[in-house]
Amino acid sequence: MLRVITGTAKGTHLKVPETGLRPATDLVRGAIFAMLENLTDDWSRVLDVFSGSGAMGIEALSRGADRVDFVDREPRCCAIIKMNLEKTKFTEQSHVYCMPAAEP
Repeated sequence: MLRVITGTAKGTHLKVPETGLRPATDLVRGAIFAMLENLTDDWSRVLDVFSGSGAMGIEALSRGADRVDFVDREPRCCAIIKMNLEKTKFTEQSHVYCMPAAEP
């Protein structure tokens, strides 16, 4: 089960789309954020592209990001991201773009 690993939404379980996606594990997300925290302390804007469940962006919000924009082309994923944002109470700090990340 996918969950927020730290911050204000720590422990909140997130819904995952049933599309064959393999979301980043707690260990992988923790390692990514450990590296990012050493690179910058500016978390004013975060972009989560190919968002899937939105777990990476929600983790950023939980850790103090001011705003996160989520991009995914699958309507099922966009709906789940919105549900996860409501569950974690981060709806006001985010926007979900249901569209391809790059135009051909």
